[in-house]
Amino acid sequence: MSQIQLIQLKNKETGEIYMTRKNKKKVERKIELKKFSKKLRKHVTFKESKK
Repeated sequence: MSQIQLIQLKNKETGEIYMTRKNKKKVERKIELKKFSKKLRKHVTFKESKK
């Protein structure tokens, strides 16, 4: 996995970070995914942020 494709998904409430990849040729908008937050112990929205 190259560093160019890696993006950060961040939860604003807790500051938790997930690292994932995205195809920048096909997806131009910012990604929002529902992931499990270990601190809140429930599924919350993680939004793409700058590295």
